[in-house]
Amino acid sequence: MKRNLAIEVISGLLILLFVYTAVSKLLDFTTFQVQLSKSPFINAYANTVAWTLPAGEILVALALTFKRTHLLGLYASLFLMTMFTAYIWTMLHYSYYIPCSCGGILSKMGWNQHLWFNVGFVLLSIIGIILQKKQNLVYSKKPEKKTEELPPVVYTAMS
Repeated sequence: MKRNLAIEVISGLLILLFVYTAVSKLLDFTTFQVQLSKSPFINAYANTVAWTLPAGEILVALALTFKRTHLLGLYASLFLMTMFTAYIWTMLHYSYYIPCSCGGILSKMGWNQHLWFNVGFVLLSIIGIILQKKQNLVYSKKPEKKTEELPPVVYTAMS
């Protein structure tokens, strides 16, 4: 029961994060697109990223919502959060200019705070995957059927 609650809390936090960030990007889409175009690493793909990133975040949130796609959603969350974390780390270490393309409350964080925030969500995704896989193992084990032993058959010769 505790494992299930932990999975639900982790999933809820990830859903909240992805829906919040996707909606904030879409609500201020022009600013988001301009900030992406200023990024020295993705400026050539800014228009494509501007549309696919919020769409991807919404798809991951949807995958986390349904039991059938839940584990896939956790893996997708891990992928996205790892990519975001790697991007921030790369920007901090190799970029001369660091534009902020985050929306809402996340844009109020400093880059180092945002890096650690993302690392926390990477860890939550990993924990969620581990717990979900353990839970899937528990549910996938079929109870052993008790086979009823039949009495031995005795053959007698009739003459």
